[in-house]
Amino acid sequence: MMILRQFFCAVILSAACGCVALAAEPSSKASVLPPPGREIATLAGGCFWAMEARFKLLKGVDSVTPGYAGGRIPKPTYEQVCSESTGYAETVQIVFDPKVVSYHDLVDIFMRAHNPTTKDRQGNDVGSSYRSVIFYQDARQKAIAEGVIHEIEKARVWSGAIVTEISPLTAFYPAEAYHDDYYARHPENTYCRFVVGPEVDKFRRDNRARLK
Repeated sequence: MMILRQFFCAVILSAACGCVALAAEPSSKASVLPPPGREIATLAGGCFWAMEARFKLLKGVDSVTPGYAGGRIPKPTYEQVCSESTGYAETVQIVFDPKVVSYHDLVDIFMRAHNPTTKDRQGNDVGSSYRSVIFYQDARQKAIAEGVIHEIEKARVWSGAIVTEISPLTAFYPAEAYHDDYYARHPENTYCRFVVGPEVDKFRRDNRARLK
């Protein structure tokens, strides 16, 4: 399964993946303003199919949108991001109720749910689009992210050095519509069965008290 997710970048539009040909569908810049009473967290930690599937399970999370952040061109496509030439990372934007789950806790869960010690890589998925990033919207989020990373390092949750970037969010572009709920709609997909599924199962075990 060497670099399996990169293989799916090439075949995602084929019948084998169960998707229709939507490659040309443009992305649009999403507002970074949350609805009243809600906040937004923007996180990148590998495959956004897996990130979306995991964070949707949490109490207090209203929605999770897969998309792209941290790059250099407007309105990137999935194929452009997969080419590793745009600077974008596969990212999720999480709308949540801070009265139920705090930004601190979401970042803490994020730092434990993926490997933040492997630069430009998550498992067999290799490239800058799979890098670990916390995209902050303001000084408060930046300070919280820095604090959580310090806590994770102090607790020695990971044996290696954490390489997660903490970067300002300048733009977030939602991914093409066929990525929405991809794991839920395509559990038979080979990548979903062998990669996303086990990650979701582990996430459930590790966060039982926080699940909906």
